[in-house]
Amino acid sequence: MNKIKGMILAAGQGTRVRPLTQDLPKPMIPILGKPVMEYLVEHLARFGIDEIMVNVAYKHWKIENYFGNGSTWGVNIGYSYEGVYEYGEITPKSLGSAGGLRKIQDFGGFFDTTTIVICGDALIDLDIAAAVQEHKARKAMASVITLEVPRAEVGNYGVVETDSAGRILSFQEKPKPEDARSCFASTGIYIFEPEVIDLIPPGQVFDIGSQLFPMLAEKGLPFYAQKRHFNWIDIGHVDDYWTVLQRVLRGEIADMEMPGKEIKPGIWVGINTRIDWNHVKIEGPVYIDSGVCIEAGAEIIGPAWITRGSYICNNAKVIRSILLEYTRISSGMVFEETIVSPSYCVEHKTGATYYLGDDRTPLRWGDARGR
Repeated sequence: MNKIKGMILAAGQGTRVRPLTQDLPKPMIPILGKPVMEYLVEHLARFGIDEIMVNVAYKHWKIENYFGNGSTWGVNIGYSYEGVYEYGEITPKSLGSAGGLRKIQDFGGFFDTTTIVICGDALIDLDIAAAVQEHKARKAMASVITLEVPRAEVGNYGVVETDSAGRILSFQEKPKPEDARSCFASTGIYIFEPEVIDLIPPGQVFDIGSQLFPMLAEKGLPFYAQKRHFNWIDIGHVDDYWTVLQRVLRGEIADMEMPGKEIKPGIWVGINTRIDWNHVKIEGPVYIDSGVCIEAGAEIIGPAWITRGSYICNNAKVIRSILLEYTRISSGMVFEETIVSPSYCVEHKTGATYYLGDDRTPLRWGDARGR
């Protein structure tokens, strides 16, 4: 594969996935102990992409402090902060997905070759080499990687309409099902030539899906959609996080190895755990992180992820759920299809969020959570 560069979009606030992003930028949401963005960096490195730019804004230091210059992953990572100086403070302010690219180009000229652009909040196993090869073969200026989705769900995505050769005729941002011209959704993975960046107006907020892509289609430029079969798991809402972990634990995502040691079929355990194996019931797939304590009589039914420092008391049950860091489950409590943290929990089936100590939405462990 010819030399290409990588760009990870990571400047959004992730408001749709709160409370997961109360204290974290969205790309830092953990998947089995690693930020989702780390899987993207590893995937890019796997295809020889070793120059990666990341635009940041909301809680940017958490991304920059974790990844540094990228040497841990054998890549070079640079950052572009998007913010304004107001009232004596620097305030994060996103320039939009396209505006952020133009800012990077105007500052240091990063986009001087073919670049793959990826949103920092999804897990993928795309064959990047094949996608770039198709992009080059078509002599495309821009390519959008798409997947077919049910018509009822098109309102969650940007949708592309193409001719028989795959050339994009129009781009609709989150259309109503009855108005959608196709069911092929943009996955937030794009391949751009430098000329695309030149079309983005400088110094203003500008979006890829709602502004740049309609412009490319209207101008009749070599703008193509690729219809590929690969796993793309977008963490667009809190409920998606639960789904992601379920699929990962089932082994449905390529190149994602389970951490820890597999001590029984489908049960992986980190170091420094205390588990009464003779008196607990654990059915995989389950990953139990380091520092976890599980008392006698407890029951865990997978797919489940018990994050580091968590404590499950006697006779408690955790069923197809996620316990975030340092979560304590009291004796006899039952959690089923729930994301649980020390301060909140989110039900998968209802989407309801309960906050500990919030009088408006109290956590009533006896009736709302336990049984």
